[in-house]
Amino acid sequence: MATEEEVPEAAAVAAPGPAGGGGDDAEMPDAAAPSDSDSDSSDSDDEGAAGADELRIQALERTLQEQPLDYETHVQYIQCLRKSGNIEKLRAAREEMNKYFPLTPKMWQEWAKDEASLSTSEEAFADIEKLYERGVQEYLSIKLWRDYLDYVEEHDPSVSQCTTSGLSKMRDLFERAITAGGLHVTEGSKLWAAYREYEMAILITISDGNDEEKAKQVQRIRTLFHRQLSVPLAEMESTLVEYKSWEAEQGNANDPGSNFDGVPSNVISAYKKASDMYNERRQYEDQLSNTGASEADKLQEFLKYLKFEESSGDPARVQVLFERAVSELPVSSDLWIAYTSYLDRSLKVPSVLRSVYYRATRNCTWVAELWVHYLLSLERIHSSEEELCHVFERAVQCSFPTITEYLNVYLTRVHSLRRRISDGLDFQLIRQTFTDAAEFLSPQLGTEELLRMNAYWAKLERNIGKDIAAARGVWENTIKKSGSVLEVWQQYISMEIEMDHIHEARSLYKRCYSKRFAGSGSLDICYAWIRFEEEHGTLDDYDLAIKKVTPRLKELMVFKSQEEAKVEAYSTLNDNSNVDDSSQKRKASKMVNKQQPPAKKRKENPVKSAKSSDDQGLKSQSGHSGPVTALEAGEVTREKVEASAGMKVDSDSRTRNTSSNEPKPSFYNDKCTVFVSNIDLKANEDDLRRFFSDIGGATAIRLLKDKFTKKSRGLAYVDFSDNKHLEAALKKNKQKLLGKKVSIARSDPSKGKKSREAGSSSKDHDSFPQSGDDGAKSPGSSTLDKEVPKGDMKITGKNTRFAPRALVKPLGWTTKDEKPDGGTGELKSNEEFRNLLLKK
Repeated sequence: MATEEEVPEAAAVAAPGPAGGGGDDAEMPDAAAPSDSDSDSSDSDDEGAAGADELRIQALERTLQEQPLDYETHVQYIQCLRKSGNIEKLRAAREEMNKYFPLTPKMWQEWAKDEASLSTSEEAFADIEKLYERGVQEYLSIKLWRDYLDYVEEHDPSVSQCTTSGLSKMRDLFERAITAGGLHVTEGSKLWAAYREYEMAILITISDGNDEEKAKQVQRIRTLFHRQLSVPLAEMESTLVEYKSWEAEQGNANDPGSNFDGVPSNVISAYKKASDMYNERRQYEDQLSNTGASEADKLQEFLKYLKFEESSGDPARVQVLFERAVSELPVSSDLWIAYTSYLDRSLKVPSVLRSVYYRATRNCTWVAELWVHYLLSLERIHSSEEELCHVFERAVQCSFPTITEYLNVYLTRVHSLRRRISDGLDFQLIRQTFTDAAEFLSPQLGTEELLRMNAYWAKLERNIGKDIAAARGVWENTIKKSGSVLEVWQQYISMEIEMDHIHEARSLYKRCYSKRFAGSGSLDICYAWIRFEEEHGTLDDYDLAIKKVTPRLKELMVFKSQEEAKVEAYSTLNDNSNVDDSSQKRKASKMVNKQQPPAKKRKENPVKSAKSSDDQGLKSQSGHSGPVTALEAGEVTREKVEASAGMKVDSDSRTRNTSSNEPKPSFYNDKCTVFVSNIDLKANEDDLRRFFSDIGGATAIRLLKDKFTKKSRGLAYVDFSDNKHLEAALKKNKQKLLGKKVSIARSDPSKGKKSREAGSSSKDHDSFPQSGDDGAKSPGSSTLDKEVPKGDMKITGKNTRFAPRALVKPLGWTTKDEKPDGGTGELKSNEEFRNLLLKK
């Protein structure tokens, strides 16, 4: 926003004259009157200029219709209308701009003077007085206050006639001006001088016979001198000289050569103290008077000055300095936040708080922190629900940089309603606020923010609304949006357990134990279910949980071992990346030849490897060679499951990894590569390319995506042509890409398996196998489908869970289901399928 000095001058634009009156041409002397030819030329030029101005006005009007919050367009539109003299449009344009933005003191001065030039009637006086009143409320301006005082003194009949009401009105106005700007170190003396001049003018009007009234007026002027001399202001010495001269006029002789001759001792003491205070502040004032300083430098100088004033402990002086600062730097959010925080902390005057917060949010509408503090401040001073609701509605209509800031505003509103629910507020207000927030924010909120909001919502529905169905509805909607996040299920289950709803909690475990979660989440939920049944369930419940989770745990352990094997292979390839290409090719060919026999062996006898590893794993867990019962399976510990899974991987994964029919994965040596994380999920390769365009040298960008959803995972590798460009890329660490600070680090795969495991959470989330009671094909199984050659093997036996499911008849399928024509029958029901699976 432009400050008073930044608004382009309109000096060349004369204020519009009275309606219907003649312009300057009507007063032009005869000697300067143009000839007919010159007049015709002038008329055509004027018509052309007027036409251009009208086109310019129309263009600005269209722009404002499309972009009503364009500050500079508002300023230009007002200037063009002032030049054209269209007072009705000009008045409407100013009102429209002030609806969105505070006007600078200079704009208020121009507006008031334009209106004053049109009419001097009493009705016009009241309107112009309101304009001045609005202007002095927005920014501290000594010039605007002086104009306001002069206008009232000249045009208010009661003031000019020195009536009792007029005198009282004018003195009240002067006191308000002194309160607002009388402590302004460099310009405050102008207000004091105007006040004294007014009172001296009143003294002259008092007749000589009215000695008592005259004495009161003299004392009133003397008191003003004494008050001013106790305030640290510029030019204090000249004020003291003027005071002594005035006292001499009143018959109180004093020595002009002595500074304090004839001055009361208490005034001398106050003057010396004020002089010392001024000298302490002079260095800060000198820094602020530097007209060539940038806004950033000026902000720092104000902050230093404010810190000094706060240490002096005078709230009024601190407030005036803050007002000076925000007048010169009106869109500095740091200043407004510091100002409002100081008032909340130290002054706590409701009327002042309301005024400053209102102006702060008009100047910096995009700063959500100010709106949050505004709502909290109103609650502290016990504002009405109507006022709080109005401010909240204004806040959510603003444009904030991030969606999290909108969430903070909504939650601040909910917190306030919750705290005041005992005052008789309806819980429906809280529910409606959450509903509005969910409708507006849910499509854009991240998982963490969404969980934060909905967890709080469900808690309030349960504890205050006493509506458990509504609380469950909140969680069910959360699951629809973020059902792959472990914390969502954990908090939902925790709510049910807290209310002692054991059956409902168990149902949730049954729904989620087979889901795919990030990191170790899939393992954690299985063990959490077992612990839950140990603490809350019967033995049958415990046995059922064990029977459910044991196959899932084995599947997860197998998958984990497969991933570790892949990481080891990846590390081995990178360790050999510096070897000569020709030697690498020779070694690779030898490795392939050595790996051929195990692949052939697997081809010839696939049943043995698949069956034996499963059976041996179960036998080692149960301690005997017979079939494993459900009860024995319930005694399986985590360590045994991991051990058995590891045995299976040792026997099978090496065979699968060496299959000649398996497509070879792509490997990158990452010699000159950075790893970028915390990327906004909306970002694509082009965004990353633009992010690094200023340093150049990027040769390839690999944005990691979820292999099921194909959506970005917020991670990427960026290859560079040389180390020089790579070092430059590392320096962009913590810079913002699409509003989020990205983390950039050198990619170093040589650290091996352990370093990769630390960051494998996202990878696990994308590639964990998923299984369940519905017999759906899991991602883990799809991997085996690709690795095992089809058509060359026939799988029989019970333990076919890890075999390609395309080659295995579903459990529950019998020969009775086959049709006479050789076709196949239908699968049994899902319930029968689950029962058969459990029996197996």
